[in-house]
Amino acid sequence: MAYPTIYPTGTTIYDPDRCWNGYTVFQAKETGACIVDMNGATVQMWRGLHGFPNTLLPGGYVMGTTGQRDSRYGYQDHRDLVQVDWEGNIVWKFNEYQYIEDPGDEPQWMARFHHDFQREGSPVGYYVPGMEPRADGGNTLLLAHKNLYNKEITEKLLLDDVFLEVNWEGEIIWEWVCSEHFDELDFCEEARNTMYRIPNMRSCGGGMGDWMHINSMSLLGPNRFYDAGDKRFHPDNIIWSGRQTNIIAITEKESGKLVWILGPDYNRTPELRKLGWIIGQHHSHMIPRGLPGEGNILVFDNGGWAGYGAPNPGASRGFNNVMRDYSRVLEFDPVTLEIVWQCTPAELKLEKPVDYAKFYSPFISAAQRLPNGNTLITEGSDGRLIEVTRDHQVVWEYMSPYWGSNTNMNMVYRAYRVPYDWVPQLDPPEEVPVKPPEVSSFRVPGASPFGEKRVVKMEGVLSYDRIDSACVMPGDR
Repeated sequence: MAYPTIYPTGTTIYDPDRCWNGYTVFQAKETGACIVDMNGATVQMWRGLHGFPNTLLPGGYVMGTTGQRDSRYGYQDHRDLVQVDWEGNIVWKFNEYQYIEDPGDEPQWMARFHHDFQREGSPVGYYVPGMEPRADGGNTLLLAHKNLYNKEITEKLLLDDVFLEVNWEGEIIWEWVCSEHFDELDFCEEARNTMYRIPNMRSCGGGMGDWMHINSMSLLGPNRFYDAGDKRFHPDNIIWSGRQTNIIAITEKESGKLVWILGPDYNRTPELRKLGWIIGQHHSHMIPRGLPGEGNILVFDNGGWAGYGAPNPGASRGFNNVMRDYSRVLEFDPVTLEIVWQCTPAELKLEKPVDYAKFYSPFISAAQRLPNGNTLITEGSDGRLIEVTRDHQVVWEYMSPYWGSNTNMNMVYRAYRVPYDWVPQLDPPEEVPVKPPEVSSFRVPGASPFGEKRVVKMEGVLSYDRIDSACVMPGDR
C-alpha cells in the first residue's frame, strides 16, 4: 500500500445534512479511549483505557481493557475487561477466568480477553433503536483465550478461542470452546494437512497455534428468519468470525453446535462463487432489528492474506493460501447469499488496479449500519473512518491523529457511532460543514503555486497549458 508522507488528520469531509450525526468512540492508539464529535474535536479521553474495542453505554459510560499481558507469554491477552464512568472510576470489572503465573510477574487473575464483547440489552456493540445495552447490571458475553491441545488439529499447543458469558458479579455462567467443534467445520484434506503443520504459530509461550483467530462475536438478536421458522437464527445464537480460516459461523447457544457456516472454501457452490471469497474478515454480524437492512449479514471483508489449503505460487506451503489486495464491505442475505449492498473500490470510483489499494485494510477494521441507512466504515490499518451513503457518497471522513510511540501507525481497531443523548455530560456540539479542498490545487504553505500560462513547443506541435513553474522540464521552450 502506498501512503503519502504528509496528509491532513481530523475531520476532512462532513455533510451534516446527509450524515447520521452523533459521537464516535474509538481507541486513540496508545493514548486511551477517545470520543470525537462530527467536526473531529476530541471531547473526552479516558487515558490508559484501551479498546478491543471501546464501547459507549448510555449515561456516558465506556467499556474497554486494562493490563495487557507480557507478549512473551500471551498473544493479545488483556487482564481486565472494565466499565468506567465519565470520571474514569471503574464500576464493573471481570478478570477471574484464569490464574496466571508468568515468569518475572506477580501471579494474578486474568480474563485473557481479546477482540470483542457484548453487554446484555443489545445484540451488538453499537446503537440500535429500542435496544440499549445495560450500564447498571446484566450479563456480558466476551471472547477470551485458552491454551490447550487438540491432536485432531495439530500436535502443537493451541491458542484457542472461547466464548464466556459472565454475570454482573463476575461469575462465569456459560463457556464455549472453539476447538471442540473442529469436526463440524468443513475443511478439505489439503487444508487440514496445512493446518496440522502450520496452525498460524505465535512466538509467545514457546510457540502456540492461533489456528482460528476469532475476531468478532455478537448475538443475532430478533430477526425475520427466526420469525419465519428458521431455528438456525434464534436470537440468542452467536455469530462469529474466524479471520485465519475465512469462516463466518453461527453457534447455537443452547447446544453449542454450529448451525450455519460460511467458508472456508468459497468455490464449492455457485452461490458462494457469486458472493466471492471473503478473506481475513472482521466484524461479521447480523444487522439488528430496527436498522435498515435488518437480518442481513454485514462484514468488513479485508482481503489481504489468510486460509489453509494446497500450496500455490503465492503460498508455497499452503499457509495464507488466498490473497486479495483490496477490501470490501458486504451486506448479504444469510439464506440466499445474495449481496444486497456493498462498498468496494469500484463503488468508491477508484480505478483498477492501482487505485484499489486506496480502499484496503488487510487487518482490523469494521462496519456499522446507521439508523439513516448510511454505513460507518472503519478502514482500520490507516486510521481512516468514513460514513458512506447507500449510493456510495462519502459524507464524513476522519483521519485519526493518534500515532503509536513505537510504530508509525495511527490504526483504529473499530469505531462506533452513538447518539448525542447517550452522553448527557456534554451539550450537543455545533455541526459545521467541512468541504474538502480541491486536491489538485491544494498545496502545503511554502510550496510553489501554479505558474501563469506558457507556450510549450514540442516537436512542432504548439500547445497551451498551465504549468507549475517549479516543474518545467529541461528543453521546454
